[in-house]
Amino acid sequence: MLYFVTCHDKPGGLPLRQATRDAHIKYLEAHAEAFRLGGPFLDDAGEAIIGSMMIVEAPDRAALDALLAQDPYKQAGLFSRIDIRPWRWFIGNPEHH
Repeated sequence: MLYFVTCHDKPGGLPLRQATRDAHIKYLEAHAEAFRLGGPFLDDAGEAIIGSMMIVEAPDRAALDALLAQDPYKQAGLFSRIDIRPWRWFIGNPEHH
């Protein structure tokens, strides 16, 4: 199952994000089979990072929650809110022509 995950940084979270970025990237790389697509959200000016979006593959919600719980950003307390929705890839999916 694919999940659409949005993570909203706490106000003033940029220094914490920068301090844990390398560990976060290593974690994503170590679990590349699950973290299918993602990147940072930007503010309306397109300049400041204010959160993250990810498409994550996991067998079920419990497995997804366990995977996200180990992310260094989550462990550092960067996020004020995380929204998760099951997601079906349609547009741009090579399996759906």
